[in-house]
Amino acid sequence: MQYLLLIHDNVTSASTDSDWADFIAKAKETGMFRGGSELGPRVIIGPGRAVPTSEHIGGFMRFDADDKLRLLELLQSHPIVVHGGTVELIEMPES
Repeated sequence: MQYLLLIHDNVTSASTDSDWADFIAKAKETGMFRGGSELGPRVIIGPGRAVPTSEHIGGFMRFDADDKLRLLELLQSHPIVVHGGTVELIEMPES
């Protein structure tokens, strides 16, 4: 199963570059990590009104995991979670 992890901007303390490097290394070791990025400026396309996602979502990561519980265990060590913030795991069903 593929997963999208949305990273919220709601930490209670700042993470360090070392926190991120350690987590990324750990995530890569699992074989589940497929990349991610911070979010930059946004452009709205279409006439509909859109909630300003980039005001509270700061980035994303992608994971492939056959074992969701193993992925959830890994995410307990995510720098945002460790620093009091929230990440949101979303299943991406195959179509």
